[in-house]
Amino acid sequence: MTTTNADAIAHLGRVDPVLARVIAESGECTFGVRQEGTHFGHLLRAICFQQLAGAAASTIHGRVLGLYGGRAPEPHELLATRAPALRRAGLSKQKVKYVRDLAQKSANGDLPLGALQEMTDDEVIEALTRVKGVGRWTAHMFLMFRLGRPDVMPELDYGVQKGMQIAYGMRKLPTPKRMREVTAAWAPHRSVGSWYMWRVLELPSSRAALARKKKIRSKAKSAARNAKTAPKAKRRAR
Repeated sequence: MTTTNADAIAHLGRVDPVLARVIAESGECTFGVRQEGTHFGHLLRAICFQQLAGAAASTIHGRVLGLYGGRAPEPHELLATRAPALRRAGLSKQKVKYVRDLAQKSANGDLPLGALQEMTDDEVIEALTRVKGVGRWTAHMFLMFRLGRPDVMPELDYGVQKGMQIAYGMRKLPTPKRMREVTAAWAPHRSVGSWYMWRVLELPSSRAALARKKKIRSKAKSAARNAKTAPKAKRRAR
């Protein structure tokens, strides 16, 4: 555990009893920054992984890197790669447009990759979302896991939403507004707090709670079906 994570955990456990329980159940915090490679390579990987299961996305990403000897390309190298080659690697037609737009904006300076580290969180989000196919969720993941920004709340991430719903006993997935309200006290360590919301989904207590809810829903559906069929059965009996 790094000093930064230790400071964050101490703060989060002090200001939020619910999160303190999650921290106690989750064990060691392994939240960290992915320092290998380049910003461009990190964003290229993010686009390759969009809307795909991990194994399939990893295979396609590997094939794309294979076009460049197993490494992430430079922007000018990707621009020099013809679309059919990228399509054969497994990228959809839409994603080919996305990665080429990423490369074009990186090459011409519209996306100032070298200056991202010095920008504010909001400035990074604004810069990244100018790229086709890069939305607010991707920008949040970049802030957290590439730039190591400590106070990011990825309110569009389903895992964080679901973890918060379970941890705080909410009836429905929280809205972005509700998530910001709940996590206001977490500042300036909302990145680590969000990491723990992902961990909620792995806790034995959470799995047991989900199983109980699933069983209750199943019984409710069965009862509803029986209620609908019962009148018909009585009519047939008469």
